Amino acid sequence: MLGYQELIIIFLIVLLLFGGSKIPDLAKGIGKGIREFNKAKDGIRDAIEKEEPVKQPAKKD
Repeated sequence: MLGYQELIIIFLIVLLLFGGSKIPDLAKGIGKGIREFNKAKDGIRDAIEKEEPVKQPAKKD
């Protein structure tokens, strides 16, 4: 589990690598990707729920 010190160090490294002006664009891109992923996930779930269940043949004892 990451502690606060590790998170601050990671944030500072990201800030140095990308610069202050690129971080909002990076966050916007990540948010857009997450929204598209969730939309696709929900679409697949809806498609599966709309399908009729396949009837299993009766078991013979």
